[in-house]
Amino acid sequence: MATYAQSGYSNRRSTHISRRRFVAAFGALLAAQHAPAATESSPLPIRFDAARDPAHDLDTALKMARATRRRVLAEVGGEWCTWCHIMDRFFAANPELAKLRDANFIVLRINFSKENQNRAFLSRWPKVAGYPHFFVLDVNGRLLHSQDMSALEATKDYDPVAFRAFLLDWAPR
Repeated sequence: MATYAQSGYSNRRSTHISRRRFVAAFGALLAAQHAPAATESSPLPIRFDAARDPAHDLDTALKMARATRRRVLAEVGGEWCTWCHIMDRFFAANPELAKLRDANFIVLRINFSKENQNRAFLSRWPKVAGYPHFFVLDVNGRLLHSQDMSALEATKDYDPVAFRAFLLDWAPR
């Protein structure tokens, strides 16, 4: 009579579990590669949303920044903004820059559109001349820098060298 270990049952079971775990891990890896930096479960918007309350979102971003010792990168723009979408593609094509951004900043998207210009909220900072526009904030919400994005552009895209310099210049010390 064969013992439990000799029957091969335990080996088949562990192989079956290992395959299941492998498939699950592989699926999660594939999903993570194609997912945006923020997820749908993020408390902050991943798109420019006219219905969002930017004051509430800023409070959330500041709490996240304090907890993780990062700064807030407030991006003002809209779904209508071509250069905002170019920036999304730029970060997707430059994962090392996206990693640098995400390691040092909490990204907060603030909508500016004909549906909602968020004038009262945006009046706390300098006037924006073009979109997208970045405001760099410390963990207390104090404005450290106002960035005109045209300075980071290169022809029909963003300049990776200039963007890297910007991210490093304004990263927390």
